[in-house]
Amino acid sequence: MADIFDVIADATRRDILQILLDRYESDSTISHGGTSVSEIVTALGLSQPTVSKHLKVLREAGLVAVREEGQHRYYRLEYSPLETVEDWLIPFLSVDFDIAEAVGLGEHALTDQAKQMADAIGHAVADTTHRVSSAVQAVSKKLGK
Repeated sequence: MADIFDVIADATRRDILQILLDRYESDSTISHGGTSVSEIVTALGLSQPTVSKHLKVLREAGLVAVREEGQHRYYRLEYSPLETVEDWLIPFLSVDFDIAEAVGLGEHALTDQAKQMADAIGHAVADTTHRVSSAVQAVSKKLGK
């Protein structure tokens, strides 16, 4: 199995994942039927063989699931493999840093109280992001996705 980071390193595959995410989020029904290969081809303006090649890599990495209906294939996003990426990113997103220096304001531009507030907000955002991801994972498991 290919390393998840290698799989998502390709811009076309990231574009396909984005299309599947957009289509999933815009579908108001709980049982999302998927997006056809022809819809992906049209959205990207690429050839069908090129899109199919990338979908195969995404499928082998477990990032998409396919449903066959006659000669048609419908793809949907699978979130769980992306948890590896999320787990790797979270420590980097929650690292403490001096916000004043990061935006070039200088050492004394922010009061200690403002620095503490910015730090608290950063931690709250990281914690909320983690909780939302965990909730999405739990719901996805319940729905069998």
